[in-house]
Amino acid sequence: MAFDLVQKEEPDLRTEVECFPDLDPGIDVAGDRVLVQLRREKTTSKGGIILVDETKATLRFNETVAKVKQIGSLAYKSPDTLEPWPEGPWCQVGDLVRTIKYGGDRFVVNPDDGGAPVVFITIQAREIISKIRSFEHAQRMKAFVD
Repeated sequence: MAFDLVQKEEPDLRTEVECFPDLDPGIDVAGDRVLVQLRREKTTSKGGIILVDETKATLRFNETVAKVKQIGSLAYKSPDTLEPWPEGPWCQVGDLVRTIKYGGDRFVVNPDDGGAPVVFITIQAREIISKIRSFEHAQRMKAFVD
């Protein structure tokens, strides 16, 4: 059996609002923590097939692309002096980032629009792995499922 390793996957064609609906998480983050909203999972395949709940749950909890919603007042500051880190904060509210796959305090909020649940994670500031340059770059990123 041959595999086409050059084949390019189609990017996620949903809008930023569809991926990251504006939703109140119902909490205020404390200390050196950062609250991120994971990209909402797809409910249909690119061919229009409705995904089963098990597939959606796998996508939901393997997602690492997120939007920063809140940054705690002690994040990106020295624990000894409370001075800002010399290199500055790694992210700002509204930034798209990649975060850890496991860990953090994850919770789900069901939106009023009847769409897929939205997952939030409270993580330590250092668990922001990288900042994504644009939403177009985020559209091409897929969750790694092992």
